[in-house]
Amino acid sequence: MLRTFGAGLGAPLLRATLGLGPGPGRGVLGACGQGWLQPAGHDTGVKVYNSLTRRKDPLIVGSADAASWYSCGPTVYDHAHLGHACSYVRFDIIRRILTRVFGCNIIMVMGITDVDDKIIKRANEMKISPASLANLYEEDFKQDMAALKVLPPTVYLRVTENIPEIISFIEGIIANGHAYSTAKGNVYFDLQSRGDKYGKLVGVAPGPVAEPGDSDKRHASDFALWKAAKPQEIFWASPWGNGRPGWHIECSTISSLVFGSQLDIHSGGIDLAFPHHENEIAQCEVFHQCQQWGNYFLHSGHLHVKGKEEKMSKSLKNYITIKDFLKTFSPDVFRLFCMRSSYRSAIDYSDSSMLEAQHLLRAVAAFVEDARAYMKGQLACGPVREDVLWERLSHTKAAVKAALADDFDTPRAVDAVMDLIHQGNRQLRVVTKEPGGPRSPAVFGSVISYVEQFFETVGISLADRQFLSGDSGSATLQSVVEELVRFRLKVRQFALATGEATREARRQQLLERQPLLEACDILRQDLAAHGISIKDRSSTSTWELLGQRQKTTNLGAEDA
Repeated sequence: MLRTFGAGLGAPLLRATLGLGPGPGRGVLGACGQGWLQPAGHDTGVKVYNSLTRRKDPLIVGSADAASWYSCGPTVYDHAHLGHACSYVRFDIIRRILTRVFGCNIIMVMGITDVDDKIIKRANEMKISPASLANLYEEDFKQDMAALKVLPPTVYLRVTENIPEIISFIEGIIANGHAYSTAKGNVYFDLQSRGDKYGKLVGVAPGPVAEPGDSDKRHASDFALWKAAKPQEIFWASPWGNGRPGWHIECSTISSLVFGSQLDIHSGGIDLAFPHHENEIAQCEVFHQCQQWGNYFLHSGHLHVKGKEEKMSKSLKNYITIKDFLKTFSPDVFRLFCMRSSYRSAIDYSDSSMLEAQHLLRAVAAFVEDARAYMKGQLACGPVREDVLWERLSHTKAAVKAALADDFDTPRAVDAVMDLIHQGNRQLRVVTKEPGGPRSPAVFGSVISYVEQFFETVGISLADRQFLSGDSGSATLQSVVEELVRFRLKVRQFALATGEATREARRQQLLERQPLLEACDILRQDLAAHGISIKDRSSTSTWELLGQRQKTTNLGAEDA
């Protein structure tokens, strides 16, 4: 259900719908949100920007144990790209925050459009059935989402498995006087019957559009609920003849099958706000005969190609597939990239912006490693201001929760955590000789725990070693690396130890043992080429795994 409309909302209206700037000066837009009913139920403690009202409203769900969320899923005719990934990852982050920070159990339904003009066209080109093509790319989509660490919905529902229910839904709309069938076997939603209730989301009714001369619509702005079958197309029998569903009716039916006449949250990219979500609202409210079907509509901004005022899309042939992207950057880096801007804003994609996110994530991991080394007594530093760190940790926890409660303000939350890390790094100043006095491992343990918990909450892992698969071979490999690093440490300590020798004797010993130190350095460089980074500290050595991109960067730096 990810589609692009050439004659869509236009940039000003898109920005207004997302709450990012003024929309066009049309009086009808002022009606948007008027008559919105604040729902009764569980107050999550979050204020969320609601596209229905164009303001931040308290997020109140029917039940903390079962908050209902419908997500528009893909039209499965090709590989997903980063534009799709950006929307799904952003909403996955929000879902995780609602669940893990604010205690909501989310019931998420995602519709899969597995019959569509594009699917039929592509299947004909490939000389396979539309069902086979859809199955292929549905599985491809699910694999991409798993690779990006996007949690699966509670349930996927396919259009083709719910045709009888869609037909019944259309019959209900006809019975309530808001749709009509034609002699050609089409069924259309009668937009004029909706009156001034149409336009709840974007506050504007569609203008006249060019229609073919043989159109059987009563009004040019009416939209299809059921499409009469064309020659050689897949079809299903219906009271109006053979055909298949229109696009908008699919989501209305699938959502209603699970959640009935009341929906807490509906999400999708901003390009879906009009006409797709607007038409969903119209269909559901006339079918259920209710004043308000969906309570909160959340829309994500586009992923833009940097330097161009255009979104990443297949139609513009400017896209990068998820699989190609993941050959270069990790899903954690992409997730942090998404968190550095509001989910509602457009975001520019470029290699430089991805490298910035990678550098930031690497800095977080380096701090955690250093702080853990300090706790183990492997990192010598000066006296630690415990009171400063405890106060900063408490302040950070409050600031992060306040940011996330304010329309999931992840940029502000990340900034607060990075400031805590900055304060921690200032306390971990390395000294050249063994320090005396008390140590402060407990406060660093608390900081490490909070930093890891924050990133884990949003789906980012800082523990490089957990990417090793859990089989015995990987465990053996890790043990071998541990032994190798330990042996290298003993050699290095021997090469540097001079005991009570005279100055001249020490100089002579170091000169004789220089080949041992050089061998240790060469081993460190060689292991880096295989993704293993060794760090020599005052009295010990530690190691970690590097990502593929980091290996390449480090090797390039050494060659330079």
